[in-house]
Amino acid sequence: MLFCHSQPESYHQHSASYIREALAPFLKNEEAKLMAENGARRTPFQYILCAATSPAVKQQEETLTYLNQGQSYEIRMLNRKLAEYTDISSKYVKSIVRVVFHDRRLQYMEHQQLEGWKWNRPGDRILDIDIPLSVGILEPRSHPLHLNTIEFVWDPVKNASVFIQVNCISTEFTPRKHGGEKGVPFRIQVDSFTTNEHGEYVELVHSSSCQVKVFKPKGADRKLKTDREKIDKKSLQDKEKYQQSHETTLLTEHLLPSSLPQDTQQWLHRHRFSPFSKLFSSFSGADLLRMSREDLIQICGPADGIRLFNTMKGRYIQPCLTIYVCQQQARNQPPIKLGGVDIYHALYLEELTVLDLSEKIAALYSITPQQITHIYRQKPSGIHVLVSDEMVQNFKEETSFVISTIRGENTDGYHIVLK
Repeated sequence: MLFCHSQPESYHQHSASYIREALAPFLKNEEAKLMAENGARRTPFQYILCAATSPAVKQQEETLTYLNQGQSYEIRMLNRKLAEYTDISSKYVKSIVRVVFHDRRLQYMEHQQLEGWKWNRPGDRILDIDIPLSVGILEPRSHPLHLNTIEFVWDPVKNASVFIQVNCISTEFTPRKHGGEKGVPFRIQVDSFTTNEHGEYVELVHSSSCQVKVFKPKGADRKLKTDREKIDKKSLQDKEKYQQSHETTLLTEHLLPSSLPQDTQQWLHRHRFSPFSKLFSSFSGADLLRMSREDLIQICGPADGIRLFNTMKGRYIQPCLTIYVCQQQARNQPPIKLGGVDIYHALYLEELTVLDLSEKIAALYSITPQQITHIYRQKPSGIHVLVSDEMVQNFKEETSFVISTIRGENTDGYHIVLK
């Protein structure tokens, strides 16, 4: 079924000024304005969540926006003519909006967390689309099995707005209910796709998100008021350490693995990492995303390194593979047990490589990945097979292993054995 609200004539007029007005609160000076306008020419997508940001967020940290449970909030898709900015020829774009966890730990447990929420709230959805208020969208859809996801199609040549409702609150995913302030943060993430030669919306061309916390009705207004009062009491010098609050929230664009080196350069400029553009001049999106937090701190320094890492990793990425491991204290020792039951730890691989597996095992044993010399898989016959990338790629989802370590001779390294 198609759905598209008619738009008033004034809605289509002066789209350039419409964009500038929406972005104006984020432009602190003429130089920033010029950079934003140049960036706008390079990317055809810009999303604005119409909800105020908190003033109690320090400089260099990501914005935080408070939402009320069940209230309709507008996400504006600002007017962009695709043909003028990129080589994309698709007339329409499909956007998928999701509410996902901000914390990595909860991202890896998303399925279990959502199943638990579904059990406690039968018949409810985490994310809904308010169709009567939405403007300029086609084929709105809420999949019955994906409670945290909505999708729709829109024409980027025309301005469009979708209104969403988040029905869960942040404290529903904490072990103990402390109240809204202690609740877990979520992300509102928008992924946009264009069509391939077969007319299928499979080409991911843009991704952006923002950090939010969701409160019971009117709780977000009270929390925002409290934050403003707290900042108002601070000295002028202390106030300068915090971000200015804005009436709307600009969704942060994510770096995609498919980004070419020139796209990566533009992304670095748009996110105020220009001083490092020459250093990463030959890096694709995949190259940059492979760098660890420690790598970036060493290259860019603590402040910019941490900010670059957090900006890159803002996008929710579902792990490629989940395996479970039970630690042995030492070789030929029985696994660790609790009440007679083996204890297993989940390892979530974002890449199907020995390197990523080494990093996850190293974190489990509180050692560095460089201390792991080799990883072996012990077969039932007792032979030890060296684990390669190809073997990791053939691990089955949720495979269980007993894991042991062998201390290397005359080194501080370890051999890891999976069996």
